[in-house]
Amino acid sequence: MSVTWSVVQMEYALAQDDKTNVVNNVHWQCIVAENEHFARAYGTIGISTEDLSNFTEFADLTEAQVVEWVKAALGDEQVANIEAALANNVAEIINPTRGQGLPW
Repeated sequence: MSVTWSVVQMEYALAQDDKTNVVNNVHWQCIVAENEHFARAYGTIGISTEDLSNFTEFADLTEAQVVEWVKAALGDEQVANIEAALANNVAEIINPTRGQGLPW
């Protein structure tokens, strides 16, 4: 299964300290897929702006860098839980173990 993290949108303060466009909130998604089957999680996470010593200008940000921020803010355990839950959903789509419906 493939796992893809991406950034859907970012929110930022127009000015903070002597910086501009300081990202403080990220909307993210994680997609786990196998062939045409997939499951998706979407979330929003706050990004700490207390220490801007390693500040990157908004125009110079990359999606990979912001995804790193998201994963760091979520923590390794939560990232693993999200990916595992999505993988389980895809597995259930491919090989269902339960159903629902009415007999009539």
